[in-house]
Amino acid sequence: MTGKMSTDDFSLSRVPAEARLPMWEVLLVRIGALTALSQFMLGAALGYGMTFWEAFWATMLGSVVLEIVSLLMGIAGAREGLSTSLLARWTGFGRYGSSIIGAVISIGLIGWFGIQNAVFAKGIDEALNGALGFPLAATLTGLFVTAIVIFGFKWLSWTAKIAVPGFLAVIGYGIYQVLRDHSVTELIHSPHPGPDLSLGVAATMVAGGFMIGAVITPDMSRYCRNGKDVFWMTLIGTFVGELGVNMIAVLMAHAVGTDDVVTIVLQTSGWLGAAIVIFATVKINDLNLYSASLGLSNLIDSVFSKKINRGWITFVIGVVGTVLSVLGILEKFQNFLVFLGVWIPPIAGIMVVDYFILKRGRKFLDESRLQGQLPENAEPINPITLIAWALGFFAGYFIQFGIPSLNSLLVSAIMYWIGMKMVNMSKQRNLETNENIQ
Repeated sequence: MTGKMSTDDFSLSRVPAEARLPMWEVLLVRIGALTALSQFMLGAALGYGMTFWEAFWATMLGSVVLEIVSLLMGIAGAREGLSTSLLARWTGFGRYGSSIIGAVISIGLIGWFGIQNAVFAKGIDEALNGALGFPLAATLTGLFVTAIVIFGFKWLSWTAKIAVPGFLAVIGYGIYQVLRDHSVTELIHSPHPGPDLSLGVAATMVAGGFMIGAVITPDMSRYCRNGKDVFWMTLIGTFVGELGVNMIAVLMAHAVGTDDVVTIVLQTSGWLGAAIVIFATVKINDLNLYSASLGLSNLIDSVFSKKINRGWITFVIGVVGTVLSVLGILEKFQNFLVFLGVWIPPIAGIMVVDYFILKRGRKFLDESRLQGQLPENAEPINPITLIAWALGFFAGYFIQFGIPSLNSLLVSAIMYWIGMKMVNMSKQRNLETNENIQ
């Protein structure tokens, strides 16, 4: 593999069979995306505002939604060997519509990068007793992660092999410490220490917290060898990362009486544990930056017909994300999760309906896949797609019952299916009319 390709990482082409990886290697990256400080923050937020069982059902509801979306998107990504934003060209969005997808995903992931980097930098600065100051610490940590991501998926795999076992070991030790000083039964039945959090909002936080991760599953699954690998990768990743980490964080929040993650980790694992957990943030943040760079590569290619090496794009957006963390994006964490929870799901709803049900672009994908190429043509943009996306967003944002992220996904999927059926019926009627005239 050449140096150029190792940094570009098939950003605008299919991943060939010889570049596919064993399931466990992709799984490790997937688990690394979930076993991070942000996931612990989410679980602590649930535990601070909910009882154990309320948090359990909120996590379970959100996790089921995430698993279904992840599996379907992942199978499509593995079958075609394409990233999410590139696959979107032939699954409902068209060439220019897929560029919008690339922009939306990149904006969301750059926001996540800023949040994670702020957590990482805050932990480093506190460990050094404020010697660096937050702005300098955030700048250094942001550039450090950017350097890792420039070299592609292989480097993501190597950081996962270090960060994931370390994170799980610290969390395991932390829960051991909690259980040594508290009764499990007592913690499970104890009232939550903070203000009430409703089931709908909590489930949306769970689904929204990783919904963008579910939608970008093809960015990872394109390296899977088959659908079976995708199934185990998504199932184990979702339930270990979501249910496992969340419920441990819930118990810890009940035991310590706070949703301050740094305080919880310090009180249960000490400074060494805090350092390892904070370092694990690198694992999720490099994936955020990686997928954001893939989305922007597709956007630039779609709109300007320019192929820019993904490594250069990574550098630019890494700097942008670092600046966001310095400016304090961490303070908007909960609102950010809820917004993503209704803005991102419609993308998956539309792509799944188009790829698995309507199969509008499957013929072109199947034919070109045999040659290891991309289809030569793609529709410019589909107005029905944009309408369905907007309706899904408004449904998720304004409908007050149920789980907003699920509402937005289902409404967009149903509206897209109905809209395309109506278009096809109209075309068929016009064709029959023209034949009768002739």
